[in-house]
Amino acid sequence: MTALDLSSPVAVVGTGTMGQGIAQVALVAGHPVRLYDTLPGRAREAADAIGARLDRLVEKDRLTAAERDAARARLTPAASLAELADCALVVEAVLERLEVKQRLFGELEDVVSEDCLLATNTSSLSVTAIGGALRSPGRFLGLHFFNPAPLLPLVEVVSGFATDVTSATRAYETARAWGKTPVACADTPGFIVNRIARPFYAEAFAVYEAQAADPATIDAVLRESGGFRMGAFELTDLIGQDVNESVTHSVWQSFFQDVRFTPSLAQRRLVESGRLGRKAGHGWYDHAEGAESPEPHTAEKRQPPAHVTAEGGLGPAAELLTLIREAGIPVREEDEDHGTRLVLPSGGQLVLADGQTSVEFRDVVYFDLALDYRRATRIALSASQDTSPATLAEATGLFQALGKDVSVIGDVPGMIVARTVARIVDLAHDAVAKGVATEEDIDTAMRLGVNYPLGPFEWSRRLGHGWAYDLLDDLHLRDPSGRYAPSLALYRHAYATDKREGTP
Repeated sequence: MTALDLSSPVAVVGTGTMGQGIAQVALVAGHPVRLYDTLPGRAREAADAIGARLDRLVEKDRLTAAERDAARARLTPAASLAELADCALVVEAVLERLEVKQRLFGELEDVVSEDCLLATNTSSLSVTAIGGALRSPGRFLGLHFFNPAPLLPLVEVVSGFATDVTSATRAYETARAWGKTPVACADTPGFIVNRIARPFYAEAFAVYEAQAADPATIDAVLRESGGFRMGAFELTDLIGQDVNESVTHSVWQSFFQDVRFTPSLAQRRLVESGRLGRKAGHGWYDHAEGAESPEPHTAEKRQPPAHVTAEGGLGPAAELLTLIREAGIPVREEDEDHGTRLVLPSGGQLVLADGQTSVEFRDVVYFDLALDYRRATRIALSASQDTSPATLAEATGLFQALGKDVSVIGDVPGMIVARTVARIVDLAHDAVAKGVATEEDIDTAMRLGVNYPLGPFEWSRRLGHGWAYDLLDDLHLRDPSGRYAPSLALYRHAYATDKREGTP
């Protein structure tokens, strides 16, 4: 099944930001495009706005003047749905209300030909439910573009329960012909990106709600240690707290209030107070003109330890041993079967976040996961009230000697980056096991859709097969609500790998 021919007209219903963006993508790809909106005059306004953006593309040498003129000639505002009768594809980008979308597609079905593809750009509603009332639901599917559609490459091609394979394949190939990167996805709450990305926000908010760290510190650790483009608090301020919470709430409800997707009470209060982020001038942060950005907590300068002893290696943090030696600090290595840690001169231990807490042990400081310990510019440490000040000072000085800023947070299991990555990896394995998408498509979606530095399966392979399962299992023991219970898919993955490697 091939992509739609460029001579085939494409229609976009709904002329807001997303509708205009989708129309521009199809237009620049070479299709005749029809724009329709129920509000009189809106389609013409949208066509003019798209024309202005085409002018800017010419100014930036991304489009020639001749290509712009040809595109403008192919763009037609429609005064009624009847003018969409000859379209080969109609994409809807209207209000996110099920009854509104169902009514629209019911009307479209009476207008377009039997082989016209019908697609919704919904980000949170069920594709199956929207198309459920159609006479021919096999031609109905989801085409979820990301905003701004002309710039972001990802398109989730969502097959509803009744979607024909031929329809999904044609839509997939059409998106690819438009220069996009499509990924195939079953109709699940949140599809790929909005399902698997929930822990990125949820775990940051949970650390905040536990009063373990402030938003600026959590964001800095996610960026400077985890390698994420933005922290959870600044990103939700950009998205809009109401929008982000609405998606979280929709996924939670669609999964029958599964505790793994429980919304944040702190974010709810933010929305109730009208602090919706940048668009409102205040969210987690103050966005008023001239407002100063809060600084993350950064520990004062401490002396590095005279030496460290590595017992059992450091697993995903093994690169630290090389960095410590390069900093001129002697490393003594001892083989140990019962753990992986650094022992400091004070006798205290420095351990990679593993889902346990410092208060459970004598004189332990935990350090957080980093995407790349060499390139990381900040490391988070956590300690309990019983941790020796000398041990915390030595741990702080050690990472400062490696050129890192150090943020000391509260004694929360799994810290910040480690628990976030573990939960993302778990949801990704669970999605594959339930037929939502392939490993490759999930990795592609998370890199392109939300700019993650690695896809969940790339991260899982780098960290080791059992790492995420072990961390979540320890977290689940300390929070038996079910929020951190590792999925059966992750258990099977870790156990099968252990069996292959001969672990009893």
